[in-house]
Formats: sequence, structure tokens, C-alpha cells
Amino acid sequence: MQRDTSEHDEPKQREPDLVCFSHLRWDFVYQRPQHLLSRAARTRRVIFVEEPLYDSRRPSLETRRDGSGVTIAIPHLPRDAGAVHLQMLLNFLLSAHRIHTFVAWYYTPMALDFTAHLQPLATVYDCMDELSAFAGAPPELSEKERALLIRADLVLTGGRSLFEAKRSLHPNVHECPSSVDVRHFARAREPLPERSEQRHIALPRIGFFGVIDERLDRDLLAGIAQRCPGWQFVMVGPVAKINPADLPSFTNIHYLGPKAYEDLPGYIGGWDVAMLPFARNQATRFISPTKTPEYLAAGRPVVSTSIPDVVRPYGELGLARIADTPDDFVEAIRAALYEPVARWLPRADAFLAGNSWDATWTRISKHLRAAVRARHLATTRITA
Repeated sequence: MQRDTSEHDEPKQREPDLVCFSHLRWDFVYQRPQHLLSRAARTRRVIFVEEPLYDSRRPSLETRRDGSGVTIAIPHLPRDAGAVHLQMLLNFLLSAHRIHTFVAWYYTPMALDFTAHLQPLATVYDCMDELSAFAGAPPELSEKERALLIRADLVLTGGRSLFEAKRSLHPNVHECPSSVDVRHFARAREPLPERSEQRHIALPRIGFFGVIDERLDRDLLAGIAQRCPGWQFVMVGPVAKINPADLPSFTNIHYLGPKAYEDLPGYIGGWDVAMLPFARNQATRFISPTKTPEYLAAGRPVVSTSIPDVVRPYGELGLARIADTPDDFVEAIRAALYEPVARWLPRADAFLAGNSWDATWTRISKHLRAAVRARHLATTRITA
């Protein structure tokens, strides 16, 4: 049943095990789940359960250990398999790794289909996006989220907009916005070898990294590229949920594909301005892009459309220029190109100093311990 490339570790953690259920692949794009759970793995066992791959003749489970210490579990199912098969694989996973007392950590409410039987020490819903607004979202997602909110002991949100949308739906909601590994991205401020894919691209370069999907304002990107043929627009990241043929195609737009998190500073270091050309639609209404502080940590000025969690705080603090039309976006980039870095970078560094992923995980850990204690007390009262 199990194709296991990790070792079964002895339970010697100082904190309860954590079992995470995610709609995202661990190896897709390094973002919020990886930042938080890799830190969780420093003091506890962490199992990251991905959505199933329907590519097998019979149910099986693939597990492997990531360098961070997180164990990634990937269910493989036949196309006609259902929740009962996932539940069977999950039970086997917990038994094989001798996981008896644990925290259940959800990124996707859809995982309730095969996890409703679990009795964790506490249930956490880390709401990093409004998934129901994304293209291809299951129609029952909103109903599943309501059920998860009833079960949850602790709800975290990935930004201010999500916090404001969820805080009335649960008594224990905490805003834990996008943070940054400053040391990692500050490498972009140092002289780095030119990345081979960028070596031939002329200057100035205006760059973006992240998933290229329905959230990209394709008309805006086409408009600014057409207006400024001498500027080069570098797009780093995988294309998802949209047809690559529908992306703007100009000689000064360069799609370089997905890159490893470790390599991102080497790309950003070759840019003059970093951009967030997001569309203003339902899919972006609640996003809190992690790349905003990452761009700033890399020492690059930021130009963004008016995404609420970019406008506040980055736009209000003068750490990002906000523009929505092609003409305004061009003017904002032009201003960013000519503004001396020394005029804004010290303010950016001061802001980022209190915005690390380590600090965010420390705050979350305190909320998590409190949630476990509260659930234990409530259970004790019921059984007394």
C-alpha cells in the first residue's frame, strides 16, 4: 500500500504532532504553508497530506521526508475512488507513523470529506485565500468551510482583508499576514552571477515572480508592454488554470517558467523594479501576496495594482506605488526607476524588521498552545 522514501521517526518531539491537509502541492511554489510548517517541524513531527493523484490502479500512499523535516504524504487513487479510500489511506498513514495525539491543520475545507472521523487535540484552519473565489472551485466549498469553522478551535488568516471577512464567523480568529525571510531575499542586494535566462534580456527589467493564473491582469501587462517597448518584463513562475496561449505575447515580455525558491534572489537581483500586476476581481479581493515584502527585502521598488492588502499597509506607508491603468502603471514604474533607493529602503527595512516568518510562527505557536489547552479543558468538563 505504501511507497515510503522516508524513515519512521521515533516520537521525541516537544510539541504535539501536526497533520496538515492542503490543496497545494509541497513542491509547487514555496509559500505560506512551507514557511510555517517547516518552522513547526523544528519542534514537532509534521505530516503534510496533499490532495490525491488519480493515477493508480489501486489505492496507495507515497511518503517522503523533505529537507525541512516535514513528511509529505501523497495519496494515489483510481479514478473511481472516493472519500472512503482516502480515509483508509489516512488511517494507515497515522498508524504507520504512530501518530495518536495531534493537531489537525487545514488549508482546504474539502479535506473534511475524509477527516471528519478524526479526534485531534485541536483543529486549526489557516485561511490563506478565499478559495471559493478561485477558478474551478468546487461548488460545495463554501458549505465545507462553514462546517470547518464550526469544528475549528483556531482560525488564522493570511491578511487583513481575510481577517475582516472571517472574524465575525468564529470566536477565535487571528490575523497572521504574509511575512518574509529577509536574509534570504536580501541576497538580491549583493552582486550575484547573472542568471543564464536573464543574461540576454536588456535593461531596464521589470519583474514578477509567482503563480501566473487567473489573478494576472493580462490586459494590463499587455498595455504596459506595448506602451514601453524598450522596457523588458520578466515573468517568473508556473502557469496554472489558464491557457498559456492566452498570455500577452510581445517581444519584451519574457516567461521564464517556475524557479526554485532558493534561486529567486538571483533573478530579482537582475531587476530594476518588481511588480504585482494583479487583476481586480473576486479571486484577488482577499489575497495578501507574500511577494510584496519579499520584493522589498530584495531591495527592489514595488509597483502594484490596488490589491487591498497591498494598499494597506504598503501603499499607505509609501513602500509600494499603486496604479491600475496601463498609463498610470507606466508612470509608477518610471517614478520607481528614477527614485534613489536610499530614499525609501531604510523605511522598508524598518518595516520588515518586525515581519519575519520566525516571529509569525512564534505568535501562531502561542495561539495554538492556547487552543489545545482550551479544547482539553472543554473536553474534561464534558467527561467529568
